[in-house]
Order: sequence, then C-alpha cells, then structure tokens
Amino acid sequence: MGKLRVKIKAKAKTKDRDEEVLKEVVTGEEITTPLLPDGARRRIKREDRPRYEPADWDDSLPYGGKVYLARRKLPDSWFCVFLQVVVVAGAVGLVYYAWYHSDHMHFHITKVYAHLGHKDAQASIGHKFLNGKGVEVNHSEAMDWFKKAADQGHPEAAYNVAVGYLQGHPTGLNPGDAHNLIKHAASHGVPEAQDVLERVCSLGHCDV
Repeated sequence: MGKLRVKIKAKAKTKDRDEEVLKEVVTGEEITTPLLPDGARRRIKREDRPRYEPADWDDSLPYGGKVYLARRKLPDSWFCVFLQVVVVAGAVGLVYYAWYHSDHMHFHITKVYAHLGHKDAQASIGHKFLNGKGVEVNHSEAMDWFKKAADQGHPEAAYNVAVGYLQGHPTGLNPGDAHNLIKHAASHGVPEAQDVLERVCSLGHCDV
C-alpha cells in the first residue's frame, strides 16, 4: 500500500519523477494487494499478469496505436445535384398546385378511383361534371358516371341519373328504369327521391 500511494502522488508531479516511481513499482519482483475480506494478504507475481497490447500496436508511433485520419468527403456528382434540384422543385410545384388548384387536383385523384370501380368516386365525378367543379360542365359525362354508380346500387347516383333521363339527357336507360331507380333511392333515404315518387311518379310520368 506504501508503494501504491507513492505511485499516485508521483503521477501528479513531473513526467520524469512519474517515470522513476513507475519503474520502481513495476520492476519489483512482487506487488502487494489490498487486504482481503478475511484480513489475509496474498502475493501476486508481476509476470503472471499478461500485458494488454492492441492488435495494431506499433512501438515506433508516439502513442503506440495507429491514428486514423478523417477522410475527406467527396463532392456529389452533377447527376446527384441535378436529381436533388428536380426533387425539391417537384415538391414545391406540387404544394403550389395543391394549394391554388385543389379542385382540379381533387377531380383527377377522384377520377382514378372512379376508373377503379369505386361507386362513391363515380358518383362524385358525376357531380363534378354536372356542376363544373374542377372541370368544365358536361352533362353527358355526368350522366355516364351517375349510371355507372347507379348500376352498383349508389342511391344518390340512381336518383340523379333517373332525373336526368326524365329531363331528356342521354343516359342509356330504358322505359320504366327511371321509376325503379327513384324507388331505390327513396328506399335508401334520399328525400328528393321520395318527393318525386309522390308528386311525379304517382301520376305515371316516371314510366315513359
């Protein structure tokens, strides 16, 4: 324990003095360990302790081990820079388009789902063509999309295509189809269909 205290104190002093003390302690034949729990002391040979040396140890270097320098990052190629500019410009353009032309964007997105066969999207596209929302007004296109949605049981689309038929728009319906479609819409809670069923169809005007 005396040598250990000398070693700790000496390490706080100059380098030369530190080296002398270390030499005195390390080159000794034996070192004394602290007291064990049972109060006994045991002797450990210095030669029994293997010296740890890293795999890349080199005595010719100041610190023994190799010192790895930071690698310089290569600049991005012109293709990568161009690709980044295109992505950023596309994102900015998409935000601008979605903000200032939301109706037009919503029309095209909804039309994709309508082509996939979703009846709600088909009815929505019919309304957009009927009212000119995000697209020019086109009653023929509106009736076509209402007919597609009505064929899948959409109640509002069934009412709209039936009324369009009664108003003379080309819908592809046969005589009597309008009455059945209005009944279907009324049975599914469309209030306009119930009103037409009572005031128009009851007089036989829906069977033409």
